[in-house]
Amino acid sequence: MIIFKRKIYNKLLQWKENSNGKRALLIEGARRVGKSTIVKEFAKNQYKSFIYIDFSLVGSEIKNIFNDLRDLDYIFLRLQLIFNTTLYKRKSLLIFDEVEFCPKARQAIKHLVSDGRYDYIETGSLISISKNVENILIPSEETHLKMFPMDFEEFLWAINDEITSSTIKKFFIEKKTLGDVLHREILRKFRLYMLIGGMPQAINTYLETNNLAEVDLTKRDIITLYKEDIKKLDPKGRLSKIFTSIPSQLSSNKTFFSTNKLTKSSKNTLLEILPDLIDTQIVLVKEHCDHPETGLNKFTSFSKYKLYLCDTGLFVTLCFYDKSFTENIIYNKLLSDKLSSNLGFIFENMAAQTLATNGYNLYYHIYKDEIANRNYEIDFIIADGYKIDPIEVKSSSYKIHPSIDEFSKKYSKQINQKYILYTKDLKKINDTYYLPIYMTMFL
Repeated sequence: MIIFKRKIYNKLLQWKENSNGKRALLIEGARRVGKSTIVKEFAKNQYKSFIYIDFSLVGSEIKNIFNDLRDLDYIFLRLQLIFNTTLYKRKSLLIFDEVEFCPKARQAIKHLVSDGRYDYIETGSLISISKNVENILIPSEETHLKMFPMDFEEFLWAINDEITSSTIKKFFIEKKTLGDVLHREILRKFRLYMLIGGMPQAINTYLETNNLAEVDLTKRDIITLYKEDIKKLDPKGRLSKIFTSIPSQLSSNKTFFSTNKLTKSSKNTLLEILPDLIDTQIVLVKEHCDHPETGLNKFTSFSKYKLYLCDTGLFVTLCFYDKSFTENIIYNKLLSDKLSSNLGFIFENMAAQTLATNGYNLYYHIYKDEIANRNYEIDFIIADGYKIDPIEVKSSSYKIHPSIDEFSKKYSKQINQKYILYTKDLKKINDTYYLPIYMTMFL
């Protein structure tokens, strides 16, 4: 499998230089986003030797090593013999992959880092699940880093395009129109990225086969893996129903995620188990912000929320998961630029994924016009210094946008910049920027 260029590699370099062995690095992310691959590549390039332990595969013999930390010399000796690898002081790295399967190893980080001989990187996709941290002391000597699927820029690098992303950035910074020919070419690549997604396996399949049916099979395998993980978290199947219903919930344009018809569980019970699904990093949650003028995270209502998939390519496949690839109309519609307005939720998931990758917490806002007796909804609100930027996502019609207009009147003092994300070229009308959807990565 190809080792793709990833932005997180530079963050690993920064951690190694800045921590100098005084802090371990904990990388969180959904399964199959490429955590293990990039960490092993980093270890090969930056250390004289490394030991890689996948705790989802090793037996009790290795896991039990971390039960007693009184003799670290003995522990390191055992590891060197088991993995047939010599460790060198300040020149070796130990990788604890899927560390949630061995909580004692994570707890040991405090003492291992204090010892100072080697560096440590932990990875995991279920790090925060309550049962995986129960009865252990969470080490404070961890630097946390989230890893997401490959973004559009990384996708471009994967298809040997090193120019397009810097070109987009230049036009974004200067707020200039790209021109019809250039815009259409970039949008074509972005639509392809939306279909394939950012999971390294899916991109690798595309590069090897140039066949979207094969790519879809790869994505189905990943979704099946996710469904199995979710079933382990909730054998009753409630979280599985929530997961598989995400496309239909978004396509219905509901103002919040509704579980009434999905399970027989009470709302309180679902709110207790839903964090486990969110902690898998498979889904992204967008919370309702009740009072945008007072700070986005101060007045959120988790009784109102929306869910997205962490990867839009997987989302496209999940939309038709129970049907064959040939019945998935999204592939043809996206490639032929004929995506109808009722499929605009694909772009909404793409915006959510991109904003989350950029480090934003996801918020939205609904308000009711009592006079007109209708609801207005702002798709996304992001923090911009001490102010906010409202964002609307439009896949087709963009000339009429009453929600952001009315929101602007109500919260004019709190707004820094308004954005419409759509499929046309960059332009500014009055005080609103209309950005091509592929420019979201620079917000």
